[in-house]
Amino acid sequence: MRALLLIPAIIVFGASTGCSNANTAEQPTALTADLISGHSVSGMQWGPVPSVLPPGAQIAVLQGNPFGTGVYTLRLKMPPGYTIPPHFHPTDEMATVISGNLLLGHGDVINEKETNLLHAGGFLTAVAGEHHYVIARGATIVQVHGEGPFAITYVNPR
Repeated sequence: MRALLLIPAIIVFGASTGCSNANTAEQPTALTADLISGHSVSGMQWGPVPSVLPPGAQIAVLQGNPFGTGVYTLRLKMPPGYTIPPHFHPTDEMATVISGNLLLGHGDVINEKETNLLHAGGFLTAVAGEHHYVIARGATIVQVHGEGPFAITYVNPR
């Protein structure tokens, strides 16, 4: 499977959403499995995505500061059909589908026939600079991690 880039434009946004319970890389982090379903327990708090992402999704920062230096981990909860248009990032990112299904495509134009479907448990590495897009098939949660700082550039700024 070729390296796929994850939106995780998502990543960047946790710091700006006011998720105050995110841990730094130096602090031990333990979250229970029931967090997968989106319940706010054990310190994981969901909030709206920042304005750099399309409205409608929620984000929770689990570790670090996506906008700072060092390791970060976040989750993005997307409603059915949620789409992040073609974009790219300056750094590599890793992502795991926690629940639901995620369509990942490459290029500057969305073409669902040219996407890869990742189910729960699917993993990808997003290569810096690669143009990609993502579409949630059903309610979907992805976990993204990498080295900050995170940034996102849309192919078509509109």
